[in-house]
Formats: sequence, C-alpha cells, structure tokens
Amino acid sequence: MFERFTKPARAVVKGAVDHAERGGAAVVTPEHLLLALLDREDTRAAAALGRLCPAERRPSLLAALSDARRRAGLSRADTEALAGLGIDVGAIVARVEEAHGAGALAGDRKDEGRWSGRRTFSREAKGVLERSLRVALARKDREIGDEHLLLALTATGGVVAEALADHGVTYAAVDTAL
Repeated sequence: MFERFTKPARAVVKGAVDHAERGGAAVVTPEHLLLALLDREDTRAAAALGRLCPAERRPSLLAALSDARRRAGLSRADTEALAGLGIDVGAIVARVEEAHGAGALAGDRKDEGRWSGRRTFSREAKGVLERSLRVALARKDREIGDEHLLLALTATGGVVAEALADHGVTYAAVDTAL
C-alpha cells in the first residue's frame, strides 16, 4: 500500500513517527498523524486545513487533543456514555492525577523496554491509513496523498475526528475545500 503514497503522504507518515518519538509514545496514533499534517506546508491537505482551521485556531485544536489525551483518549461520546452509567470521568481523571501526577492517564510515558527503535502504529492509526486507500479509490485517484489522510482522519471517528469537527474540519468541509 505504501508504494501508492505520494511524497507528501509519506512525509506525513514519517512526521507522525517523529511526533510519537518526541512525545515518548510507544505507538503512533491518529493524533500523531494529525500533528504531522498540521506541520505540512504547500500540500493539498495543508491548503484545506489552512482554510478550514487557520493558524489562530490551531492552539484550540491542540488543546482539545491534549484534553482528550488527559482523559486517556476517551471521546466526548465515551465520556457521556459513562456519565449515563453514573461514572464521572472528570472526577476519575482528577483523582488519578492527584495520586500520580498531571497527565497520568495520557499514556505518554516512554517505553524503556524498546529495543528496535521503531514505533509501531496503533490499530486506530492503521485504520486511518487503510481508510485513506479507500478514500483515494472512491475518488478514483491513483495515488494516496496527504489529502486522503486528512479525509480519512475526519471519517474514522474517535477523538481526532471529534476535535477536527469541533473546529469546522469535517469530511464534507475538507471534500469541498479540496
């Protein structure tokens, strides 16, 4: 599948690995893919993101991702479902952080047992990569570009798609911007 990736799409995947390494994450997640997309300039995805989520709104997007990371990656829908069962995620996060320090549920701790030096991709990140292929095929494109990765992130669901949608970056909006 990676032979179908354009140079910008490959750069996003490499950038996601770099973000995971800098953050000390054991695996590459969809969040890392989004962070790598936000780093890009002069690509189709960068242009779409620039129109839909201009630079002045990026700190808010990054804060939303950080908040979700603090909640151990639970989306707002997950949090609401748990609240319906009488579980207050905010209270749990506060108690865990009180006992173990800020960001204890974020999962950003370095895996000291790594020996290969390579970061693997989480199941969700692999799903984004696979969905980008389906998006490209549905659009009758021969290659997978960074725009397909962005479209896949908006369509996959989860915390990243939720944060993007809250900032006006939905599948339909990206499709229109492209």
